Amino acid sequence: MCALRSTRALHESWSVRALTGTQVTAPVPATVPGCVHTDLLAAGLIPDPYQDDNEHALHWIGRTDWAYETRFDWSDEGAPRVDLSCAGLDTVATVLVNGVVVGRTENMHRSYRFDVGALLTAGANTLRVEFASAYGYAEAMRARLGDRPHASVADSYHFIRKMACNFGWDWGPTVVTAGIWRPIALESWSVARLAEVRPRVTVDDGTGRVRVEVEVEVERHGDAPLTVTASVCGVTASAVIPAGERRATLESTVADAPLWWPRGYGEQHLHPLTVTLATSDGETLDSWRRRIGFRSVRLDTTPDTYGTPHTLYVNEVPVFVRGFNWIPDDAFVTRVDRDRYARRLAQACEANANYLRVWGGGIYESGDFYDLADELGLLVGQDFLFACAAYPEEEPFAAEVAAEARENVVRLASHPSLVGWTGNNENIWGYHDWGWQPQLEGRSWGAEYYFALLPAIVAELDPTRPYWPGSPWSGSHDRHPNDPAHGTTHEWAVWNRIDYAHYRDYVPRFASEFGFQAPPAYATLRRWLADEPLAPDSPGMRHHQKAPDGDAKLRRGLEAHLPAPRDFDDWHYLTQLNQARAVTVAVEHYRSHRPVCMGAIVWQLNDDWPATSWAAVDSEERRKPLWYALRRAFADRLLTVQPRDGRLAVVAVNEAPTAWSGELRVVRHGFDGARHATHAVDVTVAARSAVTVLVPEAVAMPGDRDAELLRASLGDVHASWFFREDKDIRYPEPEFTTRVAPVAGGYTVTVTAQTILRDLTLFPDRLDPAAYVDDALVTLLPGESVTLTVYSDQSLPAAALTSHPVLRCVADRPAITTLP
Repeated sequence: MCALRSTRALHESWSVRALTGTQVTAPVPATVPGCVHTDLLAAGLIPDPYQDDNEHALHWIGRTDWAYETRFDWSDEGAPRVDLSCAGLDTVATVLVNGVVVGRTENMHRSYRFDVGALLTAGANTLRVEFASAYGYAEAMRARLGDRPHASVADSYHFIRKMACNFGWDWGPTVVTAGIWRPIALESWSVARLAEVRPRVTVDDGTGRVRVEVEVEVERHGDAPLTVTASVCGVTASAVIPAGERRATLESTVADAPLWWPRGYGEQHLHPLTVTLATSDGETLDSWRRRIGFRSVRLDTTPDTYGTPHTLYVNEVPVFVRGFNWIPDDAFVTRVDRDRYARRLAQACEANANYLRVWGGGIYESGDFYDLADELGLLVGQDFLFACAAYPEEEPFAAEVAAEARENVVRLASHPSLVGWTGNNENIWGYHDWGWQPQLEGRSWGAEYYFALLPAIVAELDPTRPYWPGSPWSGSHDRHPNDPAHGTTHEWAVWNRIDYAHYRDYVPRFASEFGFQAPPAYATLRRWLADEPLAPDSPGMRHHQKAPDGDAKLRRGLEAHLPAPRDFDDWHYLTQLNQARAVTVAVEHYRSHRPVCMGAIVWQLNDDWPATSWAAVDSEERRKPLWYALRRAFADRLLTVQPRDGRLAVVAVNEAPTAWSGELRVVRHGFDGARHATHAVDVTVAARSAVTVLVPEAVAMPGDRDAELLRASLGDVHASWFFREDKDIRYPEPEFTTRVAPVAGGYTVTVTAQTILRDLTLFPDRLDPAAYVDDALVTLLPGESVTLTVYSDQSLPAAALTSHPVLRCVADRPAITTLP
């Protein structure tokens, strides 16, 4: 008999069939891990739910019961214990081995283990997992516990522990899935196994010495004494777990070990930690290995003259958070593998972000996500999975919440990138501000989770990380939960009701959600929509706009700032431009008020299907203009022109580790390029700080508001300010020349302006869906040039690359001169 734990994956030879309904009458080959939608799609039994409005015709899938089944051979290996390990079952499942029920589940967000050794036979065995409709479960739970309000377009999702956005959201489709969504395996073991390993790292920021405590819990099959050993950085600690006991704590001290830092602050040093479980005579039973990082993290919420800060410190250095909210990267989450995570997190880094907030309506992501964040230095804030609803606190819900929270806190504790836990998304705000209390009539809504259960679990299992009850949350029941002067703030009045200039109405201490919509890339629309012609209100466009009154809000945003679109091409470019401008106004305003404001987390980085949404990167991985705008607005060194008490000021923000010095020049130009007034002053901006310079009135006051702008420069960083909205400006008809040259991997496109060209942008995906460009939203004055690089392996005609609608600026017309 081999004492070492062994694992046999059960991912082959699966089939799925419907247990109710008549749409699928025979077994269909199934992929595990996977889900029923993707299995039916692979079998050619359903159209793609993302195409046109197919989603509507496929809602029956979520109301059907399904059975997954496989056969496997087994030989008795002599291990006294064999467990069926289910890392993720979605969601209401009955598990049967050789026809015998071994367990039932009702939580997508946790794992399950069942002792099946006595049921296995030599030779052929059958494993079957039956999934009841998530709708049926949630609706029955709602009927039993009493309805509770919610603010989403979805319904009943808050009565089941399942990914909330499966039920639809204001950016996502309704695809209520079922299936074995994470690995499933047989695990054979003897004597004991490692049930939990939980490293806890503390750093003495004065001496640099690191203390590593490893909490170990074992599961036993017998009462013999055990030895557990932990090794990291050449330091080994051991402990004996006496007969009948299950826990041990191993402590090590590491001197002079390099720390883990967020990106932009230092290196991401990771150190292998190995934990081994053995018998008293040295026979290895089980082992666990992860890379951990040495760093301290705390949240400063000490009241000050401005209110209550929400400042994240890593290794006792305050970090201005520049980040994105993260949603599941596909509505069918099993299609997101490590390579896809790597591409998406790289896009966040390339946009100069240092933080991702994992939103509470999705999932606790796979280990690959957090491993990559560790490697890249991306900080992660993790919501517990509650979003935009009043949640019941009765059983069995409460027990499932506790088990889910405990498991995921332990699972993620080893990751240095994870720097905080948040109790929920918008639920405290909803309870106080959205008319929920009369609807609840005294019923529970989740407060016990956010203010008692979850903080207690974090304090017990992960005490080195901060916990915050909600996003938003002001830090006190005596204040409005979304008070911008205290704690974290969500700003949605701009998108929903008022112009984006109102982002400047107040200074939040930490803005954890704000955003503005735009359609995805043109190539993405053309792949997924059959509309002919495409129009803002064509059937496919309407179906892929999930936000209530979303198109009206887009139209309102355009009307305040930009010329009226003449056709769909105009509408597409101008709405994408308006999204970029709106979010840039917010980010630059927030950053200009550093250190009063110490965080700006944009809603959102990514999409889970092709949609008009708030994303910077669409579901086909194409960058919207917003992504390019944020790359500038999130840069370590930012120059921005801001209104200050009736005047204009230039704010230089420096998040780099060294001082930023030079001559700050502010020039008032005419649209013809002429310089009408100049102000120059030497400035030094210390590391991690900001400096504000008021612009003299002689420079800031235009002679002709319709034909002048301000430009500020400090070294190679620039900013501009226009005195009128584009819709009110009499731009000259654009004139420019272009030159296209082939280069390795694509082309360079050089544009030389003969008139002012504002927000010049090239859209090569209109010619080659795989093509992309290195920069966007460039403003040129007469005589100035920019060279853009287009990456494509296709032959792209120069005339098409430099013609409308591929090459755009705010006031463009089709007439363009192209040099040979």
